[in-house]
Amino acid sequence: MDNGDWGHRMSTPVTLNVGGHLYTTSVSTLQRYPDSMLGAMFRGDFPTTRDSQGNYFIDRDGTLFRYILNFLRTSELTLPLDFTETDLLRKEADFYQIEPLIQCLNDPKPLYPPDIFEQVVELSSTRKLSKYSNPVAVIITQLTITTKVHGLLEGISNNFTKWNKHMMDTRDCQVSFTFGPCDYHQEVSLRVHLMDYIMKQGFTIRNTRVHHMSERANENTVEHHWTFCRPAHKVED
Repeated sequence: MDNGDWGHRMSTPVTLNVGGHLYTTSVSTLQRYPDSMLGAMFRGDFPTTRDSQGNYFIDRDGTLFRYILNFLRTSELTLPLDFTETDLLRKEADFYQIEPLIQCLNDPKPLYPPDIFEQVVELSSTRKLSKYSNPVAVIITQLTITTKVHGLLEGISNNFTKWNKHMMDTRDCQVSFTFGPCDYHQEVSLRVHLMDYIMKQGFTIRNTRVHHMSERANENTVEHHWTFCRPAHKVED
């Protein structure tokens, strides 16, 4: 294999199905630590399994894998301040045999100075699709924003009145919009505007993930999740 072919292979996107969660990345990212299980797996030294769609399948915790993948991308461990699954993540790091990540988890360092904390916004899109229609029909789709930043929720309520008729659920830390059937294009439009609004408030995307589920014989459910974060100063009581 010449250098051009090798470089193309290393940068070619690959999709992993980790416990039902799909992640797309590059071979070079997965081989950042050659002595790890993923390094061996994509070097051809470790047996691989594919799902029905041809994606590499790993029977591990799909939610926690986003932290594994982000570490492979940046060589930095970044966790939300309210993260409570360190022990589980340590087991995942041990399974993948990523020694630098294991060291970080065994010797954690604060993400921010003592007077700074991290604000988090979760945006999720849940879409139910009919299995047997052609083209695929959207039965119902829902957008949910979850955050403890009440000012952001108030801003969404005040600035997105165009979609008020779809605002089906509002709680202390959550706003939901429901669409369907057949008007999923409005959900896409709202999602784009919401993401733009959130980022204009100083938040940046920390990670994204996709989850495919099949609840009933005649429909599939697809979930997309985006996590946004921004640092903020603590306010003295």
